[in-house]
Amino acid sequence: MLYYAAIFLVIAIVAGVFGFGGIASGAAGIARLLVYIFLILFVVSLVFGVLQ
Repeated sequence: MLYYAAIFLVIAIVAGVFGFGGIASGAAGIARLLVYIFLILFVVSLVFGVLQ
């Protein structure tokens, strides 16, 4: 999942360089969402790992 977030971040950067503001904004939003989901799942897995 972190891989996909990095891909969308690269797409956002490239789109921003070429002046596609809407595409860059959308790709950055998707990348941000995927990073948040990754972090939440990471913390949950850490908590369950400590409890076992």
